[in-house]
Amino acid sequence: MIPAAFAKATIDREGAVGEAWLAELPGIIDEVLTGWGCTPTGEAMHGQVGVVIPVEDDRVIKISFPHPGNDYEADAFMAWGGRGAVQLHERDDDRYAMLLERAHPTTLFDHDDDVVAIAAELHGRLTIPAPEGLPRMSERADDWEEELRKDAAELDHQLPPYVLDAALAVVDELGRDQPEILIHGDFHPRNILRAEREPWLAVDPKGYVGDPAYDATTFLRTRAAHQLGVDDLISVLDRELELFAEVAELDPARIRRWAQLNMVQTAFWGRRYGFGRARSGGQRDEMVAFVDELAVQWTDPVRG
Repeated sequence: MIPAAFAKATIDREGAVGEAWLAELPGIIDEVLTGWGCTPTGEAMHGQVGVVIPVEDDRVIKISFPHPGNDYEADAFMAWGGRGAVQLHERDDDRYAMLLERAHPTTLFDHDDDVVAIAAELHGRLTIPAPEGLPRMSERADDWEEELRKDAAELDHQLPPYVLDAALAVVDELGRDQPEILIHGDFHPRNILRAEREPWLAVDPKGYVGDPAYDATTFLRTRAAHQLGVDDLISVLDRELELFAEVAELDPARIRRWAQLNMVQTAFWGRRYGFGRARSGGQRDEMVAFVDELAVQWTDPVRG
């Protein structure tokens, strides 16, 4: 029931704590299946942090590693009530388990046509007033500022000072006072799945309260990584930003400001840790240089 690749990735990421949780996971699966009266109907699948077990009636059981980043996933699904996201049927917060509507494994990442418009329309439907009790993105602003200053001082980089100043200004002017809106928190094409009830449904939300424009920048960052090598990619991404803003009814200038912060953070992250597709070497350096350029390009319109 536990895919080997998922077990290895969990141990690599979480160490001994992950290994201990994996030892308990078969028992957790049995308890959840029994408690909800479910029978597996196929092989277990997995994402980065959880296993997904197909069961009857076109549903799945998802059990996630017990990490704070997974604490509010069920709350987000409850708030949406199936509007633009998979439906939640049962939850067991102690076991980080949910009984969810089943979607197809095909993601928007695998789709070729109207990707930005599809994501933006879905994003608009997910943008609703936040329920009580969810974490505020604004509470992360102090950490963002501290990390930016630390990375700028410690890392070898060529970002102009005005770019770093603009990123810090985003933290102060947008990060510390955000709307009371439920946002996905990890809105990218791999978290948008084909489905039967609706053409596309969102999965794996973090369940934050904050600025919807922040989610748009997560989507655009993923698009940038996916399209490396495309001619005049920065112009392509600029057009995609404008399209996303139009369809989702967001302010493109606000998305651009969040994107500028996101790109500076990503540029520093890439220098420290690499990227998922390029941990080191020439490809990592090429991606860092491109993210640097995006940070500068998306700062200049704001300055002007």
